[in-house]
Amino acid sequence: MARDDDRPEDLYTGPIDLAALAAAEDGDLEMPEISYDEQRYPARPRRLRPRDNLRGSSVRRIRTDPRTANGTNPSYVEWLVRQSMLKDADVLARQLSGQPTMWRNAYARPDARRAIATSDVWFTAYPISLITRPGQSFLSALGDEELWSVFERIGITAVHTGPVKRAGGIEGWGETPSVDGHFDRISTAIDATFGTEDEFRALCDVADSHGGSIIDDIVPGHTGKGADFRLAEMGFKDYPGIYHMVAIPPEDWHLLPDVPEGYDSVNLDPATEHTLAEHGYIIGALQRVIFYTPGVKETNWSATAPSIGPDGVTRRWVYLHYFKQGQPSINWLDPTFAGMRLVIGDALHSLGELGTSALRLDANGFLGVEKSAEGLPAWSEGHPLSHAANHIIAGMVRKVGGFTFQELNLTMEDIRDTGAVGADLSYDFIGRPGYHHALATGQTEFLRLALTSSLALGVAPVQLVHGLQNHDELTYELVHWATRHADEEYGFRGDTITGADLAEVVRAELTEKLVDAGDYNRVFTQNGIACTTTSLIAATRGIPTLDDITDAEIPTIRDAHLLLCAYNAWQPGVFALSGWDLVGMLTLPGDEVADLIRVGDTRWIERGAHDLLDVDPAATRSISGMPRGRALYGPLPAQLDDPESFASRLSAILDLRREYGIATASAVDIPEVAHAGMLVLVHRLDEGMPEADAPLQVTVLNFSAEPIEGTVRSEHLTPQSDVLDAAQGEIVGRVDDLQSFSVSLPAYGARFLVLQPQIEED
Repeated sequence: MARDDDRPEDLYTGPIDLAALAAAEDGDLEMPEISYDEQRYPARPRRLRPRDNLRGSSVRRIRTDPRTANGTNPSYVEWLVRQSMLKDADVLARQLSGQPTMWRNAYARPDARRAIATSDVWFTAYPISLITRPGQSFLSALGDEELWSVFERIGITAVHTGPVKRAGGIEGWGETPSVDGHFDRISTAIDATFGTEDEFRALCDVADSHGGSIIDDIVPGHTGKGADFRLAEMGFKDYPGIYHMVAIPPEDWHLLPDVPEGYDSVNLDPATEHTLAEHGYIIGALQRVIFYTPGVKETNWSATAPSIGPDGVTRRWVYLHYFKQGQPSINWLDPTFAGMRLVIGDALHSLGELGTSALRLDANGFLGVEKSAEGLPAWSEGHPLSHAANHIIAGMVRKVGGFTFQELNLTMEDIRDTGAVGADLSYDFIGRPGYHHALATGQTEFLRLALTSSLALGVAPVQLVHGLQNHDELTYELVHWATRHADEEYGFRGDTITGADLAEVVRAELTEKLVDAGDYNRVFTQNGIACTTTSLIAATRGIPTLDDITDAEIPTIRDAHLLLCAYNAWQPGVFALSGWDLVGMLTLPGDEVADLIRVGDTRWIERGAHDLLDVDPAATRSISGMPRGRALYGPLPAQLDDPESFASRLSAILDLRREYGIATASAVDIPEVAHAGMLVLVHRLDEGMPEADAPLQVTVLNFSAEPIEGTVRSEHLTPQSDVLDAAQGEIVGRVDDLQSFSVSLPAYGARFLVLQPQIEED
């Protein structure tokens, strides 16, 4: 809960036992026969003066200019404390502690279907990219009644706002901008760029009136370099306990690199990282370096510039950051538990103060780190502490009536194990690179391998948030195959291949089809490809430049886009899509965001500004300054007036999803297929109750650019059942005695089929 800068510190206002005080004054209290002071011992030390007792904690008087922005200025330290997240968390905790509402909800186990029942189709917003009415804030625009009426017509039931709280850092008395799209949070206060707390609460109320809900973010893995980090650098109270940071004694400062003028820290090179590990200061190299860039980020550790604290001591620290230098990692097992308190306070603020129904856990797979055996990298992924911390976060959110979903790009086992105790839902990093690869190559074999492996390892699709484009890159790290299963062998394209080689093949083919074939998609470090869904499809079509995407190409791009919608929506779990998807946004030309991508973060080309309702046709930028991109489909009201538009046909896809309750169904089979471009998914429409007598549903998709005919066969199909095409409302086949039936699909076609008992003819 953000507080005004002039708010005084909290004072004790608890009850005073006046009767006990009076009794003590009257001598009525029972006293011991003899006090400690009256006892005599031969070896008893002499009484010390108060000054001698308190010598180790003497107050240092430092004269300083009142404008000084460092630890020698009490006013500056107090200013930092007032806006720190840890201070706000402590205030929130005292308000909620001991309240009966904290015991009304089950919280021990994740419940994906309960979360899905709350909202099953999500719009994922990105605050800096939404074009609003002139003078209108982002939060006010998201709470627009017209927008929610449009969402209701399409079938969208929740909005994930994206990060809207203050982010970036503090230098001196001023703030610095975000280094990672507002995922470097420094406050529980809403960033004034996006609106106010009152506008956020109004947004929650409007969503509720339309049967929807609002999903916010917390970042359990790191903060920005805000007040909390600056106080930690000063060694002030519990603040160093928030972070994985180690104070290096002055006698060993020669081991640290110098911090250039104008910077507050510098990344360690591998040699320095190794030296500090040899001296026992840090645990050294981790399992991988996320966002690795030569000369910029070569390790996960950085050294700070000297910082003086209120005690007059100047310190230098080495701190951990899994991501960028401006995102210091939170320590979940410090004795102060300051990091845990900060994160839980931020979550409770969103749920209790703002009124959200759910939270996304960002970077929550990196909450534990531990030294490994000699010569091996530190244990930092799949660590049990991450599971324990996620259990605490998700349990607390469930305890107050909400739910969580996690964005955990690790192995399937990590997603399974963390999901067993932590978040209710997980972002789908399993099928997402698979369906992109299927569209790029016209072959579904890798996608089917990923889906069958997921089922075999205990990750059901109902636990996942199946998404199209969001603010991040198309991830192709393929961690599951490239790390834990690197040496395991798989059958692929008629041969045997290791997991590591499989990952290399898929990455190479995605890069060739999506980047090398055109000039509008870009590789993002070692993580993936920066693109939009429509620019991805254009690349698979072999279109070389953005200017070559003509009006004649749009219907085919739209059909392929709707195929991807059907794949994600016609299976159990949550379906999510963004504003870039709804309007058919292409990537931005690189020169329009040159300042943003010059340090290697190419994702900015996919974050073009877009206008959902056509509220400001003349706008060339969003209120945050993002350039407007080219939208192939146009604003939503006009689309909904056209039955052949993307939004209208998407609405029909979502109508089938909701009518047949597939969001809470159970996946039972991903059978082999008769055509390389075909994908078949078999589900039981049982709402998670396998003992129920429920019908089967079959999703059949064609990822190729050509019409196909094939056979669907699965041992789960009941012979002599009629096959109903739910979209057409007519019987299109019958399951034969070999448990199969024929099917035909157009290019990029999708069919929603339901099996039902045979209707006897007269």
